[in-house]
Amino acid sequence: MLGTVAFILKGYPRLSETFIAQEILALEERGLDIAIVSLRHPTDPHVHPIHARIKAPVTYLPEYLWREPLRVWRGWRAARRNPRYRAARWAWLRDLARDLSPNRVRRFGQALVLARELPPGVNHLHAHFLHTPASVARYTSLLTGLPWSCSAHAKDIWTSPTWEKAEKLAECRWLVTCTAAGRDHLAQLAPPGRVELAYHGLDPGRFPAAERVRPPRDGAAADDPVTILSVGRAVAKKGYDDLLAALATLPREVNWRFVHIGDGPLLAALRRQARAAGLDGRVQWLRAQPEDVVLEHYRASDLFVLASRVANDGDRDGLPNVLMEAQSQGLAVLATRLSAIPELIDDGVTGCLVAPRDRAALSAALAALIADPALRARLGRAGQERVRESFSMSRGSSQLAAKFGLAR
Repeated sequence: MLGTVAFILKGYPRLSETFIAQEILALEERGLDIAIVSLRHPTDPHVHPIHARIKAPVTYLPEYLWREPLRVWRGWRAARRNPRYRAARWAWLRDLARDLSPNRVRRFGQALVLARELPPGVNHLHAHFLHTPASVARYTSLLTGLPWSCSAHAKDIWTSPTWEKAEKLAECRWLVTCTAAGRDHLAQLAPPGRVELAYHGLDPGRFPAAERVRPPRDGAAADDPVTILSVGRAVAKKGYDDLLAALATLPREVNWRFVHIGDGPLLAALRRQARAAGLDGRVQWLRAQPEDVVLEHYRASDLFVLASRVANDGDRDGLPNVLMEAQSQGLAVLATRLSAIPELIDDGVTGCLVAPRDRAALSAALAALIADPALRARLGRAGQERVRESFSMSRGSSQLAAKFGLAR
């Protein structure tokens, strides 16, 4: 498959998708020629250092078709002369009949533009996420005859309709996904051998272990509280309302502070919840931060918590990379028994797990971990070793390199 591969992403660069940037950089360093195609322009206030190391050129498709009508018209005019256009249009109309939405129209328009503006030498399309990026990749493939593949992750797996997943899996060349839970689900809908498990893993060069001994804080000293950290977008599946509710039920004499890093649509509501619960003086909202700032907070904190759950629309985490990042710094982790999280965390051994949405269990686990610095230290060491041994980035990038025809 040597040649240029167009990586089709929903947005680039994104602070919350460093696992994609990590993969792109690793494949570039192995010799893969990559062109990035983004469906949206960036909106984050910062970028991570890894983005500056990526050499791939970036093409931005029309985010909204009405904003760049000339590009869309030129793409349509070029496609109309293509003998593949009829089949591509028919496939899109069939999808549109089952999903009558502006989003579906936008994806076909973006595919028309991409088919005309593909960089020279592109011989393969690769979509990150099985929902909208894969739709653009599929329509572009039908218009150009180029093969396409996909990396599936979490929301795209659990919120896409079954008919759409099955049809995309039937047409793509191959698909990798980053959790065993996701692999097992998609494999039931795909031809044999089409779906493989490939963990993202963690690059130890980006998250080197720090030689730092954490103070044995136990929540007894008002002037030296236990620092609880969470990194994640303020969206329903992250369960931050559950976490705030659990924190609010801790005994008043227990001294702690909670630091949240991340943006998201529910941030204002979470701030109101914290204020109503009387937690304002104990909670710090830092919004999205660059990687070096996040790393310092991993190292300075005493406990990492992520209360993931299944959202009402079916969206859920796969294997959140922030858990591996926290564990790489020897930070004890408390999370929920959901999706692929138990693939990383062995309850009581490499971290602690509670049931999703169980606020009472979450509060009890928080209280136990706050009061026991020796337990946190033991879990932190074991979690760090687990990430180092079984979740190295090199294994997953080797699998992908082979998929793209590169030597391992």
